[in-house]
This record gives sequence, structure tokens and C-alpha cells, in this order.
Amino acid sequence: MTEIEKTAERLATEQLTAYNNRDIDNFLIPFSDSVEIYTFPDQLMYKGKDKMRERYGKMFKKAVNLHCKLTHREVLGNVVIDTEEVTGIIEGEIVNAIAIYTIENDKIQMVHFVR
Repeated sequence: MTEIEKTAERLATEQLTAYNNRDIDNFLIPFSDSVEIYTFPDQLMYKGKDKMRERYGKMFKKAVNLHCKLTHREVLGNVVIDTEEVTGIIEGEIVNAIAIYTIENDKIQMVHFVR
């Protein structure tokens, strides 16, 4: 595994751990201040860490049983592709998702969600 792949995997793991702890401050650390969040393939949902704090902060407070189970991960260069099962967003339901993280300058710069 190359150094960029190790960094990419570490950043994806750090944000996932903080997500499962509903810890907004640590969740945001791996992300660039200008992070871009997309619905796959190219629909920009929002941009910036402040907007991310607002959206995820509300979700972390509301969804007290929130948990993301990583079912598969691929790392290639500066890209991490996670297959996930998320519970606690919709009561009694598992939401399946794929998150594609693109790392630039040792931060997560883009996230594409496939749902």
C-alpha cells in the first residue's frame, strides 16, 4: 500500500469512527474546509465544512441510534470506496450506501454518495 493510500484509508476510518460516535468535531477533522458533497455521479448537494457541520450536527443530535457498518472497502491511490449499511436514520430500516472519498492535500476533498 502506498503512502497516499495509507493516508486515504486513515482519513476515511477517522471520519467513520467519529460518525459512529456522533462526535461532530472529530468527524469534521479529516475533511477539507472546502469539501464538496455530491450525489453520484455529479449532483452537488453542498460545499464547505460549515454546511457539513450544520447538516451532520443536526443528524447526530436527532438520530441517537445512528450507526454505520462498513461492509467493504477498496482503496486505490487517493480514492476510498466504502460500502455501508446505515441504521438509525429511519427507524427499523437499513440504508445501504456507497461513499466515495477523494483525498487531496491530506484531507477529504470530495465525497460522492451512491444510494
